[in-house]
Amino acid sequence: MKPAQPERTTLRVGRLTKAHGLKGAIKLELFTDAPERRFVPGAVFTLQVPETSPWFGKTIELVELRWYNQHPVGFFKDVPDRSTAETLIKAILWIEQDPNETSEEEDAWFDHQLIGLAVVRDGVTIGTISRLDHLPSQDLLIVDTDNGEVMVPFVKAIVPAVDVVARTVTVTPPPGLFEQLPDEPTAE
Repeated sequence: MKPAQPERTTLRVGRLTKAHGLKGAIKLELFTDAPERRFVPGAVFTLQVPETSPWFGKTIELVELRWYNQHPVGFFKDVPDRSTAETLIKAILWIEQDPNETSEEEDAWFDHQLIGLAVVRDGVTIGTISRLDHLPSQDLLIVDTDNGEVMVPFVKAIVPAVDVVARTVTVTPPPGLFEQLPDEPTAE
């Protein structure tokens, strides 16, 4: 009997934003703090594209990552020209990762470590993290509560503590984030 393989998870590491030049290069938006580790020659990425894309269900291999004016630009195997590169625009790049791997940074977690954690306010569980949305200005924790979905800015002032081992996230939200505030009386 073969030993069980460790379970793997996927990690979103980048998005292809626009063709660069005539030789198939593509500008990247990076979703990783370790591009030197994730974007190495030979790295293979699973593509997230619409089902109608010719790239649906395929992977892509990085040949080289260069920096132009402080922007990362990738060269990929089987992307020989600008026309081919343009078919990949807006594709999201995913890699497989060991779910037990932890970030080397303090106060940094992978999405899969946070999804499913209990959200606690004043010692009371008020919901569960269902997903994270990564926006340009900040990340949002999407919390399922009895009253529906709540979007919580993932900032230290509102989310002061994450305990992956205890499977809890402590929040100190402003009034009205998790509950509807009563209408203020109007002056007559």
